[in-house]
Amino acid sequence: MALILYKWLLAFALTNFGVNPHPIFVSVTEIEHNAVNKTLEISCKVFVDDFEKSLRKKHLTKIDLQDAKLKTEMNRLVNDYIQKHLSISTDGKKATLQFLGFELQEEGVICYFEAKNIAKVESVELINNILYEDNPQQMGIIHIMVNGARKSSRLDNPNEKVSFSF
Repeated sequence: MALILYKWLLAFALTNFGVNPHPIFVSVTEIEHNAVNKTLEISCKVFVDDFEKSLRKKHLTKIDLQDAKLKTEMNRLVNDYIQKHLSISTDGKKATLQFLGFELQEEGVICYFEAKNIAKVESVELINNILYEDNPQQMGIIHIMVNGARKSSRLDNPNEKVSFSF
């Protein structure tokens, strides 16, 4: 009886703590239109371990988002990755995303971007496939705020497109 219980506990521990450090694969992208500055303020949040794993697959270099000595190189790689996996258009015009940097927060990394010269927003079209290539269960949560109106959507891999009207 004790042997069966031991095997069950070992299997439970390996399943829940060894193989998958977290049970859900999600990115959260928040977009806010700043009418005064005529900008879109964008943040993308992902789990650090998933993001580093994806970056390691793509680049033959050391990936460590927490190492201050690698900050310049990590900035370049983070910007490159997000630019290839996130596209935002407002009123039919593709926005140019300017990378502002990233920061670590607990188990996550938050990447910051800005799009300038956007005086008004009536519609937003978004393509988001962040980490889709590595996690079939990946989902993207999108929150957008324009003129005080907040709208949200969820994209489940392989769906990557969503539109909002204001």
